[in-house]
Amino acid sequence: MPHSKPVVGIMACNRTVGVENAHAVMERYVRAATVYGDCHALLIPPMADGFSSAALTARLDGLMLTGSPSNVQSELYGGEGGDGPFDEGRDAVSMGMIECMVTLGKPVFGICRGFQEINVVLGGTLRRDVGFGAHKGGNGIDHHAPDRTDFFALFDNRHEVALTPDGVLESVYGRDTLRVNSVHYQGVDRLGEGLSVEAVAPDGLIEAFSANISGSQVLGVQWHPEWHTDTQPESQTWFRMMGQALRGMPLR
Repeated sequence: MPHSKPVVGIMACNRTVGVENAHAVMERYVRAATVYGDCHALLIPPMADGFSSAALTARLDGLMLTGSPSNVQSELYGGEGGDGPFDEGRDAVSMGMIECMVTLGKPVFGICRGFQEINVVLGGTLRRDVGFGAHKGGNGIDHHAPDRTDFFALFDNRHEVALTPDGVLESVYGRDTLRVNSVHYQGVDRLGEGLSVEAVAPDGLIEAFSANISGSQVLGVQWHPEWHTDTQPESQTWFRMMGQALRGMPLR
């Protein structure tokens, strides 16, 4: 009997479809994970009522936290206010899932919002002023395209990131920089406990981190490797790393 593929849980969001609420994941996340991670996928509903993170994590080999139009609620990292939209159901479920996966020593991978969620769960904080550094006349870079940009053009907003010497990403990619897409208004302020910086933007913003917490391999990126993965070898590599981690192999 052939060895079965591992199963990754993929975090869904609350979305409005017509007049009803729906639990949704963009297909590009699922396809990239299953094709290049060579795994099966189980979508995780962002509905805290009656949900048991502990029961589900026991059935998964790993967790992937997706990007989303919604932002993490600032109250969860000691902040106030902030711009929505927010998704309280996703916050509750995703953060409970991260805690349980780390406790069980299972891998956790994060993309954009998911990257920020990991940081918050591990005691870090977020900043909410990174969208238009250059457009506002500052010395920073634009981490998000201007408002009213066509959806498909959003992911054309790119910049380089410097990979940390001897870090996981530098070791895997065999280079010291990557050019990545950038579609976010928020970013890491204080880094969470146990996380190591893997990549930094030209303005100093943390763009990737990793950790090994009691056997739980953690890797998060602020960019979107699931976007046009079929034409991006570096993105394919990221999902292959996830597939390795799901099988209990080290990221390096």
